Amino acid sequence: MRFKRLSSACGLKVSTISLGTWHLPRLPERDDWGAYKIDKEELKKVLKVAIDNGLTFIDTANRYHGGMSPVDLRHVGNAERLLGELLKAYDRQELVIATKVAGRMGPGPNDEGLSRKHVMWQIGESLRRLRMDYVDIYYMHRHDPETPKLEIMRTFTYLVQQGLIRYIGASNIPALDLMEFLYLIKEYRLEPIVVLQYKYNLMERGIERDIIPVAKRHGLGLAVYSPLAQGVLTGKYIDVKSRKWRIPELSRATYMKSISRRYFTDENLGFLLDYMEFARSKGLTPAQLSLAWTINMERRWKVPIIPIVSVSRLSHLEEALAAADVQLNDDDLKYLDELSTKAKVL
Repeated sequence: MRFKRLSSACGLKVSTISLGTWHLPRLPERDDWGAYKIDKEELKKVLKVAIDNGLTFIDTANRYHGGMSPVDLRHVGNAERLLGELLKAYDRQELVIATKVAGRMGPGPNDEGLSRKHVMWQIGESLRRLRMDYVDIYYMHRHDPETPKLEIMRTFTYLVQQGLIRYIGASNIPALDLMEFLYLIKEYRLEPIVVLQYKYNLMERGIERDIIPVAKRHGLGLAVYSPLAQGVLTGKYIDVKSRKWRIPELSRATYMKSISRRYFTDENLGFLLDYMEFARSKGLTPAQLSLAWTINMERRWKVPIIPIVSVSRLSHLEEALAAADVQLNDDDLKYLDELSTKAKVL
């Protein structure tokens, strides 16, 4: 596994691929509230193979469960708790752990958002669940229009100063608000935002219009989620022989109804059949081609781009690891540019 500098705004080095925990290995059984139970033994194997191969950049969030989305309040914090239990066997210094704050964690009026009260509460809770003294990257998970941006940045700066977090990240913040954050950081000499996290894949390229230009101008890295479009770009939702959509057992689409609603269209079916054929011509699986495209796009945009990959079984991780060093040439990228215009996500 190669390592790269996360951004020109910091000296932190991270693995080329990040392991995500939005979705985790699942058992067929569900609990009393409908959430899939997590296969801890498979997750343990995934973490070992990842870390043994140098994939040490691990992404989570205080709301993640691993087998449910959206997550109800009974199940929040589960992914952090599992990581805390399983990562204690590894050298903490060798790991780069990212988590997030802003989502609802309780029923009260201050149990969500980016207020100082909520953030200070949740960093303590995340560290308790993770069984760690600090996290390397702490993201504001979403925009909070009810909390002044200066309060937010002063709170995150304080967390850096107290040694509870090492770096600050921003996720899913509208571009104009992101620019306002960057202005306040410079004006008040606060700790910088060094990394951004947004959705980015061959079918969903909206951040190329506004977020990537901001990242390039300010030297920020991009850790991108859904690089496989919720598994759609792996081809697993297509029966190639009948040229129809399908939903495999235990797949995300069994508990995320938005996948079939947003992706399962005739246009996307045609796009994916052509895409899968191109992957075969390159000697790659569809998943490997998608991850390679994401990584290789940093040549075009001149910003670090790290795909965050969640896996439901060890073989998916091994497939992703093999994609880390795949080089696509300019003709490949041009062809995929043209092909991606056929994809329409609702």
